[in-house]
Amino acid sequence: MTIHFAAARGSNGNSSNGDRALSPVARALSRRPILRVANDNGQLSNGLGCNNPLMQAALRHFAQHGLSAASEAAKCAEDAFTAGDREAYDWWIGVCRTLDKRMAAEIQRKNAVG
Repeated sequence: MTIHFAAARGSNGNSSNGDRALSPVARALSRRPILRVANDNGQLSNGLGCNNPLMQAALRHFAQHGLSAASEAAKCAEDAFTAGDREAYDWWIGVCRTLDKRMAAEIQRKNAVG
């Protein structure tokens, strides 16, 4: 048996998108309005806002390296760790964490520095 789906009818019998759907099925299948809009100008859940120097550096690094930015930051963190430069290591692991939390956690686990 073939099942055909029809567009939900509005309050005036038309199927235009501006009409409010009356049937329970149509209401259940309709999209809900977005109540809270994402905004990149505010504070993020991890406390990094757009004015944070680490966030700005991560965004600049991403603009320069594209999708390989996290792995490039990880390489820089590894180089700093090998050189014994703790301050540079913390900076690059922070950039890497901003771009890819799992990769940064793996590097920290590997180097046993936290």
